[in-house]
Amino acid sequence: MYCVCSGQDSVDSSDDLPVPQHICISQITCDSFKIGWDIESAGQDRVTHYFMDLNKKENTGPNKFKHKDVPTKLVAKAVRLPMMVRGHWFLSPRTQYTLSVQTAAKRPDGDYTVSKWSESVEFCTADYSSVHLTQLLQKAEALAGRMLPFTVFYRNHQKEYFEEKGDAACSRMLPCVKDDSGSHGSPISGKLEGIFFSCNTEFNTGKPPQDSPYGPYRFQVIQADLLFNQSTNLYFGDFYCMYTSYHYVILVLAPEGSKGDVFCKGRLPALDRSSNPFLSCTEMEDGSLLFHHAQDVILEVIFTEPVELVTGTVTQISGHQLMSLSTINAKKDPSCKVCNISVGR
Repeated sequence: MYCVCSGQDSVDSSDDLPVPQHICISQITCDSFKIGWDIESAGQDRVTHYFMDLNKKENTGPNKFKHKDVPTKLVAKAVRLPMMVRGHWFLSPRTQYTLSVQTAAKRPDGDYTVSKWSESVEFCTADYSSVHLTQLLQKAEALAGRMLPFTVFYRNHQKEYFEEKGDAACSRMLPCVKDDSGSHGSPISGKLEGIFFSCNTEFNTGKPPQDSPYGPYRFQVIQADLLFNQSTNLYFGDFYCMYTSYHYVILVLAPEGSKGDVFCKGRLPALDRSSNPFLSCTEMEDGSLLFHHAQDVILEVIFTEPVELVTGTVTQISGHQLMSLSTINAKKDPSCKVCNISVGR
């Protein structure tokens, strides 16, 4: 229906062609939108094409990794409006754009006569849909590897966090809004409230590693079933890497009927708590629960409710602080073929 061009060198402006007015953008997804507009009847019969000038809205925040944005020029045949614009190669999720339109008439020599540009409109693309998240899930499943047993969830942080960040009056850790780490289109970033926990263990010891990128102190939940049990729903949240060979899977643990559970339903793919390749909870004949985690990915588990500090212990770990592995506000590598899908990154 349309193509992308780098510029408009072979065009002449004309006041005879109608200028698009009252531009309306609807049905916005992470990599598509529907657009329509009004034009005056005079000169409408000459219009053969539409030109659209699509630009990312200027980002005033500092980002040393951001490349200079290249404006995208779309050329579409003059079809009946409204029309769908689809393009994962030039649209990114959760991104503010400006767009203006002009009508064009193709001349016998192959060049174009164009109208004046319309007024510019702004819109923001959407989060990943459940379809896109399912595609990410399938990629993550292929990398998860075999399952290893574990018995505790833990959270690494600075000492001050456990003394001040948690509600000192009631001695508990409180959920906070997830940062912007991971896939740019993740529907949980900046929206879902929770507490990050880890559960990965070392292959040779079966215990949590002594190194940490988040701080030298560790809160370790006494038993995993305090967070993950038959009354907890499990959701897939994201799959990403940070320009390294390490890959991360974000999972959400939400007690049935909780605020976090309501948020996740319909937004995130639900996982079978006893049969999935990332994090499983299996009930034995005697009623006890067995827990396993994926070996070949690093799990970041978000628990959506407050956690009482009395349910675990805070101790200092003996390993190194591997700050380079911190995922706080980490941006996903858009070039990785393992964890990217065919939509905006």
